[in-house]
Amino acid sequence: MSDSTANLSANLTANCELCNPAVGDVVFASPQWRVLLVDDANYPGFCRVVWNAHVREMTDLTEAERNALMAAVWIVEQVIRDIMQPHKINLASFGNMVPHMHWHIIPRYTDDAHFPNPVWANANAVLPDVGARQALLPALRAELLKRLK
Repeated sequence: MSDSTANLSANLTANCELCNPAVGDVVFASPQWRVLLVDDANYPGFCRVVWNAHVREMTDLTEAERNALMAAVWIVEQVIRDIMQPHKINLASFGNMVPHMHWHIIPRYTDDAHFPNPVWANANAVLPDVGARQALLPALRAELLKRLK
């Protein structure tokens, strides 16, 4: 990280919710990144991969850091696919509200609350029963721990 990026980072971290490594349901933490299981009743299995240091963009990271972060994203995606069996995976890195590098890995189903629209759109009138998907969360957590170590 360059000196100017480090200075910008220091100024932004005070108000950044993702800078606190204890916030959220941390499934796994490495020295560079951590995986959070998002508490979203409509999307059991929704995970975030968060870069630990406060950076705004992928290009603030070195090539090796970008590769490490994306390797974690790919592992989380594969585990979600294996355990949750979604119709599709949505990957997103916005940071509009929280300008701290992180990736969303969201399992999507043809009967989910927003399908076929994005998860931030208005929900459908009839919400699915996600109980069976929620029951898979312990297996998801265990498999993430196994594959991320």
